[in-house]
Amino acid sequence: MSKIQDPALLAARVLMSLIFITSGWSKLSGYAGTQAYMEAMGVPGALLPLVILTELGGGLAILLGFQTRIAAFLLAGFCLVSGYLFHYIAAQAGGDGAMMQMINFWKNVAMGGGFVAILAAGAGVFSIDGKLGKA
Repeated sequence: MSKIQDPALLAARVLMSLIFITSGWSKLSGYAGTQAYMEAMGVPGALLPLVILTELGGGLAILLGFQTRIAAFLLAGFCLVSGYLFHYIAAQAGGDGAMMQMINFWKNVAMGGGFVAILAAGAGVFSIDGKLGKA
């Protein structure tokens, strides 16, 4: 293991978790608007609590390095599914925002890839998992 691996894993966890923590909090504080948006995109609004739990819970788990491989697996899947449902389908519909939707789709794919890397590497020593000997 190189000297850079554990600090790099910490940096990756911090950077990758921030979007999910802030997004989950935003959905919680703007619940009605988010629910309406989901329904407009053909996704049942009843799934919003699960989405918030995934984003906030998964984001915090990645940040703290707790049950990191499980959280990374779930967030990788979440990135791919949400990217498809909210960005890829919208991009295929065309219109003025199609290019931006496709860019956002590929960003989701890239984040999914980052979570696969965390899944493979684990949390590193600077984590709860590391303290528990599960890094």
